[in-house]
Parts: sequence; structure tokens; C-alpha cells
Amino acid sequence: MKKLINFTWRQLSKYVFPFIYKLNGNRVRLGKNVILFGFPIIKAETDSNIIIGNNVVLCSKSENTALGVSKPVILRAMKPEAVISIDERSGISGATICAMEHISIGKECLLGSDVMIFDNDFHSLNPAGRRFSQKDINVKPVVIENNVFIGARAIVMKGVKIGENSVIGAGSVVVSNIPSNVIAAGNPCKIIKSLGHYIEK
Repeated sequence: MKKLINFTWRQLSKYVFPFIYKLNGNRVRLGKNVILFGFPIIKAETDSNIIIGNNVVLCSKSENTALGVSKPVILRAMKPEAVISIDERSGISGATICAMEHISIGKECLLGSDVMIFDNDFHSLNPAGRRFSQKDINVKPVVIENNVFIGARAIVMKGVKIGENSVIGAGSVVVSNIPSNVIAAGNPCKIIKSLGHYIEK
């Protein structure tokens, strides 16, 4: 039965993404063999772009991932010229990714259940009119390099770069750069140990 459900979602992907593409004014670019499990929420503002590479998997259905998800995958390019890019063979389960400038996710990355990544504060730090104003919002790009594994419900905040192969522990809050080839976790997220003995093999 599960194989049948998976097959059905793979087939539906061919029809859902053209609809998403047109709905967003042709601002969502798709590679080959992008696979959906469930329906993601994808929104690209005027002159922004969401770029999804070959063989990317977006999982928005709890039955298709071990931990389940509390919501669908959400991809939002929130301002003109904002870019979200997800490179080939990456897998994303119920994550929220919101960019006002640029969020880049490399090849073969794994984003666990309900991860959140954003390059901005969403609201100004200035208390005057904060609720409605779009002025003076702090924005800094986020870069996730190749083969990074981000554990369930981790939060990656603006200005962060995570180096290739690194692992971010579940529930971590990442507020500063994490180098390549390490395990890091906590709030704030800090390096726990090196992955060197794996990399050298």
C-alpha cells in the first residue's frame, strides 16, 4: 500500500508543479524529477525566484517520513529579487524556508522534520509601527553547503553559513557560522566534535 501511495505522489508531482509555476508568475524554476509527497506551500513575490534542482524531494506528508511533519514544506521568497535555491538531490521534510534576500541550500542536504531557515527578522527592531512596517528589517543571506544534515526542529537564523558535511543537532538554534565536517548542537548551536575520522576514510 505504501508503495502505491508513493507512486501516486510521484505521478502527481508532474501535474502539481506546473500549477505552482503558473500561480507564481513563472518565478519557480524546477529541475528534473522533483518529487512531492503531499502539497507544499510555495510563494514567490514579483521579481523573486525559487530554484529547485534535479531529484529534490519535498515531503509534506507525515506517512512518508519517520518523524512525521507538523505542516507542509513552506518556501517563500518574500521580496523582489529574493532567491531561494535548493541544489540537486536534497531532501526536505516539512521545513519552512523564508528569504528576503538569499538562502542557498547545497547538494544532497537533509533537512529534518519541521526545520526553519530564514535570512531576516521579519519585523523591525524599532518598536514604532513594528507590526505593519516593512522598513528597517535586518536581512543577511544564509548559505547551507553541500551534504549538510540539519536535525528535526532546528532553527537556522540570518547571516549563518554551515560548512559542507556538517551535522546540526535536533532542536538547535544556529546563530553563527558552523565550519565544515563537524557535529554542532544546542542553543546557541556550538561545535561538539569533528567528523574527521569519517572524512578521512
